[in-house]
Amino acid sequence: MDTLRVLCIGDIIGPIGCAAFQSNIDRICKEHQIDVVIVNGENSSPRGRGITSRLVRFFKHNGVDVITTGNHIWAEREIYDQLDQLPELLRPANYPTDCPGNGVYVFTCKTGHTVAVINLQGRVFMRENLACPFKTAESILTFLRDKTDIIVVDFHAETTSEKAGLGYFLDGRVSAVVGTHTHVQTADERVLPGGTAFITDLGMVGPLNSMLGLKKEPIIQNFLTQMPVKFSVETSGPVIICGAWIEIDVRTGKAITIERIRLEDSEVSIDSGA
Repeated sequence: MDTLRVLCIGDIIGPIGCAAFQSNIDRICKEHQIDVVIVNGENSSPRGRGITSRLVRFFKHNGVDVITTGNHIWAEREIYDQLDQLPELLRPANYPTDCPGNGVYVFTCKTGHTVAVINLQGRVFMRENLACPFKTAESILTFLRDKTDIIVVDFHAETTSEKAGLGYFLDGRVSAVVGTHTHVQTADERVLPGGTAFITDLGMVGPLNSMLGLKKEPIIQNFLTQMPVKFSVETSGPVIICGAWIEIDVRTGKAITIERIRLEDSEVSIDSGA
């Protein structure tokens, strides 16, 4: 059976997350014989919100094929004018069409197979008033019908119910639906009955002893006082690297297996990253 192995890495947080990614990605790819690498980079800037064109180059230099994002895509204004020139950097497809950039990317990977990646954002408990991700996915699948059956969806959403709903809605029509946004890896990875690999959330690449990658003390103070505080990225390790790899039958586009990845790196420092 001819197969393709796709690695999906969860939200990469700030310089320390980038450093951990850079230090570990080659080993991960070699160990699991990875053909395609997809990362969520919307938190990779030094502030922990947004992404810059320099970081896009950093990820591409480190073997990333596609960079997905979510609700923080607009946090760094420098990227606005770059999105249309960076097709491998996606913003959620269900943002208005007037927004720069695209939510789907079709490319030929190193094995010669055509792969499509779709980026969508959820609506439940999310601030943005976006188009329906379910209907947007349906429309994109029509566009992809004659292009490829190997399709991976990054669904950047808050609730488990919305993510599971999209997984079942697309079951048998895409190769994988992987969730991002909560920064907490879930233990529910599986291949759905129709052949679509699914996990509610990939998790993050960020400091273990933090709150979703941010310094914990100001957040605790906010809980105690309800007063505004400044959030900042935690800069000390150890760092966890979370994601999942999926093996896909290239003839049918169906997933064969999905396996979680969770590594801990106690040696990484922010001086070794992007």
